[in-house]
Amino acid sequence: MGADAEGSGDPESLAGSDNPADSGDLADPIDWDLARRVAVRTARREPYAAPRWRGGLDEDFADCTQRAEELVATCTGLRSLSGPARGRVTDRVGWIDANLASFQRLLGPLAAKLGTDSDGMLAPITRRAAGAELGVMLGWMSTRVLGQYDLLIIEDEKPEDQDIVYYVAPNVLSLENRYAFDPVQFRLWLAIHEVTHRAQFTGVDWMRPHFIGLVESVLDSVDPDPKRVAAAARRVVEARRRGEDPLAAGGLMALFASEAQVETLEQLSGLMSLLEGHGDVIMDRAGEGLVPSAPRFGRVMRRRRESVRGFAKVFQRLIGLDAKIKQYAEGEHFIESVEAVGGAALLDRVWEGPENVPGIAEIRNPHDWVSRMSLTKTAA
Repeated sequence: MGADAEGSGDPESLAGSDNPADSGDLADPIDWDLARRVAVRTARREPYAAPRWRGGLDEDFADCTQRAEELVATCTGLRSLSGPARGRVTDRVGWIDANLASFQRLLGPLAAKLGTDSDGMLAPITRRAAGAELGVMLGWMSTRVLGQYDLLIIEDEKPEDQDIVYYVAPNVLSLENRYAFDPVQFRLWLAIHEVTHRAQFTGVDWMRPHFIGLVESVLDSVDPDPKRVAAAARRVVEARRRGEDPLAAGGLMALFASEAQVETLEQLSGLMSLLEGHGDVIMDRAGEGLVPSAPRFGRVMRRRRESVRGFAKVFQRLIGLDAKIKQYAEGEHFIESVEAVGGAALLDRVWEGPENVPGIAEIRNPHDWVSRMSLTKTAA
């Protein structure tokens, strides 16, 4: 989970030279090595690659991450159960490698399900196509991401590379330079957003397994039946006839989803809207008095989210990033509406258990959630 920004990939990673793609095999439906090569190429040569430009970033973000953790805990009451937050400054390739590692772990069961026919004539072609598509997506996103809390790696392997808050150096520096941002304020503001996400997942004991469970539920129900393509095509035609955008709900994933997957995706979308909106709200509240430029930072970021045009806009819609961008605004509106009715005490009920998480329909109609919480309280 992260904030988006500008930037471009140097083949040498600040995060280390380990290549997660090397562990792939021919039975895997995704060519991970190709995914990495395509991602690095798509990321382009990044600006501010020289060490002199990066000087001091490690120290700055280590300090900002520590300060942000205490500010977020004081503001939200969410304190991590996993120890102190750790920040790591990386370049675009480092971010790509971290996300490839997360994807490989998360998609392991799906790879086993779809990769059994590795001897088929089309298997090498489909593996490479999947690898290329993933590579293009990660490469493009690596030029935009400012920071990210990596929550998907949940295994015992390499604990030093888990539960990390990443900051993508060239993108942060590019944005600071382009808009003449005060680095001290901007880096703390950014750290507050990412550390808020960490507090959500490590300060609420059920959050991580609930989120991973929703994602795995979607992946478990993936059906490679070609009939799904025909059904998706019909949905596109029907949506166009109604004057709707068939990609608006969540890109290609939502388009090809079954009815069961759609229900789970709506739950996941509601959760993500809540978490992203909460992150945006807290990054301003927790930094109040310390980040006087926060309103300007927020205006610039909102304009950037809305200003993508041309091929980038189409690509953003295909991968569902347009839907993610809406999550920020919808989540903020939900939080403000709930607090207007019952203050922070009512909003805090979302952290009580998975059953209290608003669905996407409740995110868009907050009073439905407020009514549900009232009924739940009365019944208790």
